[in-house]
Amino acid sequence: MSNKVLITNEQKTVKVPSGLRILIRRACNAVLEYEHFEGAAEISVTFVDNAAIAELNNQYRSKPMPTDVLSFPLGVDGQYDVDKNNGCKMLGDIVISMERAMEQAAIYGHSLQREVAFLTVHSMLHLLGYDHENGGLEAVRMREREEAILLQLGLPRTVSYTE
Repeated sequence: MSNKVLITNEQKTVKVPSGLRILIRRACNAVLEYEHFEGAAEISVTFVDNAAIAELNNQYRSKPMPTDVLSFPLGVDGQYDVDKNNGCKMLGDIVISMERAMEQAAIYGHSLQREVAFLTVHSMLHLLGYDHENGGLEAVRMREREEAILLQLGLPRTVSYTE
């Protein structure tokens, strides 16, 4: 059984490049493979603009500003509900600000595709329970996984990110 990646575009600010949806699916699958995820997974990815992501960021994290990506994990301690229709474990939702992704791609000097792939991989790791908020070893381990997965996707890091 294959993974289901549901992609919705709810913004008109940035034209979604052709092939981006395929890249997002590849990124999701690469993370699941790298993490030896058992069974099939369902992930929802939504493209929004800065205004919409600022609203969500305020609502869920009390930070009234735009951010690049938000992750809404549905699993708890590696346990997931199963979608009765397709038998997939429901991992959760990824919300990407295409506007912010475009801005960051320009800052880092790489393509929008590269930025969105990074945000997807980063967010997928959150859906699987990784966290970097406290820094330290956990953040380093998450960064190492991102690097390895992006390398597998043929998208090596060109610059070192700081968060």
